[in-house]
Amino acid sequence: MRDVSQRESFAFSARVLGALFYFAPDSEQASPLVTALTSTDWYQDWPLTSESLLPLASAMKSQSDEPLPDAWQRLFIGPWALPAPPWGSVWLDRESVLFGDSTLALRQWMRENGIAFEMKQNEPEDHFGTLLMLAAWLAENGREVERAQLLAWHLLPWSHRFLTVFIEEAGHPFYVALARLAQLTLADWQSTLIIPVAEKPLYR
Repeated sequence: MRDVSQRESFAFSARVLGALFYFAPDSEQASPLVTALTSTDWYQDWPLTSESLLPLASAMKSQSDEPLPDAWQRLFIGPWALPAPPWGSVWLDRESVLFGDSTLALRQWMRENGIAFEMKQNEPEDHFGTLLMLAAWLAENGREVERAQLLAWHLLPWSHRFLTVFIEEAGHPFYVALARLAQLTLADWQSTLIIPVAEKPLYR
């Protein structure tokens, strides 16, 4: 029963974080989550201690001159260079390109494990938000081995660096707090992970 509870907690937090990093805050997928994080005591239900989350909950309710959709556009879409690109290969590939070798390795791993994950248009699969939602799906379907491999091989090797830079550059209280929440949550996952996290060179 404890394993089921842990799996459900993992899937819940991974899906929420994934949606908020991937979808626009005023989208059908993310809007209810933004409302919950900015107007409820959500931290009481998050699978971490409330004490560590209270400052983040307070920050998420902070006012900003920049509308949240504008901040999301600036951080994830452009038109200017993104301060912290959310794709793994930008951090893992020597040339910092999209669809780099790490993306191809992820695709190969997905094929070998029979995982089909449809992306919008011709978008890389290694988006931070996408990988979190995929991890949630694996947990919900009881695929614990694949979930551990995804985290240890394809997400955690670069996610800490991405989130660190994202926090430094985000410039919006909601997204700074969201990235700090992701840092705490992923660190908690890593502490319980049986598979050692792969050590990969980072180029940003």
